[in-house]
Amino acid sequence: MASKFTELAIDCADPAGLARFWCSVLDYEVRDEDAEEGVVTIGPRAAPEAEDRPGPVPPVLTFARVPEGKSVKNRLHIDVSPSDREQGDEVRRLIALGARRADVGQGDASWIVLTDPEGNEFCVLGDRRP
Repeated sequence: MASKFTELAIDCADPAGLARFWCSVLDYEVRDEDAEEGVVTIGPRAAPEAEDRPGPVPPVLTFARVPEGKSVKNRLHIDVSPSDREQGDEVRRLIALGARRADVGQGDASWIVLTDPEGNEFCVLGDRRP
């Protein structure tokens, strides 16, 4: 049996704030919050009792407060694919939520690189629909 990808841990300065941003991006909800420890976990919204959720369940994201700030380009990042709008419309929505455009040397690529409110890079894909 192989391992399953169930969780992505993200170090940050403001777990609650970053969790709110990513909940809005992914239509997730807060699953667990420990303010004393500085850890917030978010995941897909719970399906109603009568509704089956086909396919794999996406991983949860856990945000943990750390004292050090981000200093270099991420070696691992999230890619998002807009499911109900065009790439440009999604980029505008994410910027309104607090994302910023980023140049990491991507050149004339089909994806658009943004950063979340704490500077973590992520890509908005344009040619894949979930």
